[in-house]
Amino acid sequence: MLLADFNLVSPLGLALLLAMVGCLLIVAEVLIPSGGIIGFFATCSLIASIYYAYQAAGASGGLGMGLGLVVVVPLLLIGAFKVLPHTPMGKAMIGQAPREEDVLPDDPRHALVGRVGVARSKMLPSGAVEIDGQMIDAISQGRAIDPGQYVKVVEVRGNRVMVRPADQGDRPANQNPDDLLTRPIEELGIDSLEDPLA
Repeated sequence: MLLADFNLVSPLGLALLLAMVGCLLIVAEVLIPSGGIIGFFATCSLIASIYYAYQAAGASGGLGMGLGLVVVVPLLLIGAFKVLPHTPMGKAMIGQAPREEDVLPDDPRHALVGRVGVARSKMLPSGAVEIDGQMIDAISQGRAIDPGQYVKVVEVRGNRVMVRPADQGDRPANQNPDDLLTRPIEELGIDSLEDPLA
């Protein structure tokens, strides 16, 4: 009986049609930004649907249509905003979230992790460490380190280079073969510097 009375040109049919058009226009406004033009037509369509529902069924029809739209429209908006970042238009507007590598500054000290150097000052817990001929401020992890002791970089945290005493296996046999001061005197072919007559 109700379906037989349903007609698109009747006020009830027009109210439902305008409500559907208004809901589609709201979703379109989110997905296709128009500066509010589509949103204006969506609002007009929704208001007209409430008016025609009032014409068809009186105050209860208008109130029912209004309450229905109060529930449906926010759900449509939430759904549209969840879909927006995955659309080509949304990707163009919002862009991609930056990766951690893009945001963090390039710090060459991160390449020092795992490297072995020599403590050049007493580390209680901070001091100077020489790695590949470069002096670096570092912090001892745990205990004090004496000057001349081999250290290994275990972590770079913020602007702090963390070191610990190097294990026997971590220590280089000859860290820099071109550095004459680190080579034994016998390898250099130099006679003893002590005066044999003395």
